[in-house]
Amino acid sequence: MKEKVYEFLKTIPQGKVVTYGDIAAYLGNKHLARVVGNILHNNPDEYKYPCYKVVDNKGNLSSHFAFGGIEKQKEKLESDGIVVNNYKVDLNKYRM
Repeated sequence: MKEKVYEFLKTIPQGKVVTYGDIAAYLGNKHLARVVGNILHNNPDEYKYPCYKVVDNKGNLSSHFAFGGIEKQKEKLESDGIVVNNYKVDLNKYRM
């Protein structure tokens, strides 16, 4: 399952985000969102597998982003052209 999660991350276009639940649904079980979160927290390569593009179901950034914390996730999203307000993205606008 880890490999499928990591490969999915590579399909997210620049300027778009997905939720943990989106990835879980892609895997065939929308109830696996927490499992997806745990897999992402152990991401072996932040450049190959852009986990910064994953937010919660309300668009909130991760306070436990594995590669530098929430500020780093915010910075990466903004460099992709995504507007972040109060550590939250507009899913209606930026969801893949």
